[in-house]
Amino acid sequence: MSKFVPIGIAASLFIAGTAMAQSAEPQADHNAPTNPAVKHSSVKETQRPASGANSFTEAQAKKRIAKAGYTNISDLKKDDAGLWKGSATKGGKSVNVALDYKGNVSSK
Repeated sequence: MSKFVPIGIAASLFIAGTAMAQSAEPQADHNAPTNPAVKHSSVKETQRPASGANSFTEAQAKKRIAKAGYTNISDLKKDDAGLWKGSATKGGKSVNVALDYKGNVSSK
């Protein structure tokens, strides 16, 4: 009995295996988070800021909060949830503001 596989059978198995490996397309992960970071320069005001790794500098955070119509922005500090928080004025009222990692502004 021969220990060698006939060349024709070995080649067929190799080609079939290669074809199967190439036809497997990567599938989208439908469970992946769909919370992209800042997509554009417009500022959205939200009821509740999103926690996440925030890459805004203090100066950038202040600029985005001002772009949302707030003035007298002060005491900005980044907390453990990645939110820039501070105080500001809008419509003549003093409020607490927050900027999330997406660039959205919220106030209380």
